[in-house]
Amino acid sequence: MLFPGNDDVASPDVSWSHTGLSMFRKWLAQAEGFTLTETNGFGGERQWRSVSTTLAPLLNHPDNDGPDLTPAQCAAMLPRLETILDQQQSDDSDPVIRRRIEDARQLITVLRYCVDKDIKLNFA
Repeated sequence: MLFPGNDDVASPDVSWSHTGLSMFRKWLAQAEGFTLTETNGFGGERQWRSVSTTLAPLLNHPDNDGPDLTPAQCAAMLPRLETILDQQQSDDSDPVIRRRIEDARQLITVLRYCVDKDIKLNFA
């Protein structure tokens, strides 16, 4: 689960199973032009410093726990996620793509909330 680091239980969140988060990350990595499983930490040898994406804080993060993402990191990821979402919406006939699009929408909502409230994004 990804959620704002405040005590407001009504704030937006997004959650996946470990498998669901893995599939979502693979989809985002593919949209960024690389294969997640080729990177260090995901079974491959490619170092993260060779990957150029504003989504790296999300993609190269433990499934749960780990460091919170700062509001600045959240803000930096928003434009790229919105662009990916815009590009993928034209191909929403596939139920898997529709699920990824909905996941991206939920994540964007949570990231915007964190930026607007100037609070960190937690992983649990």
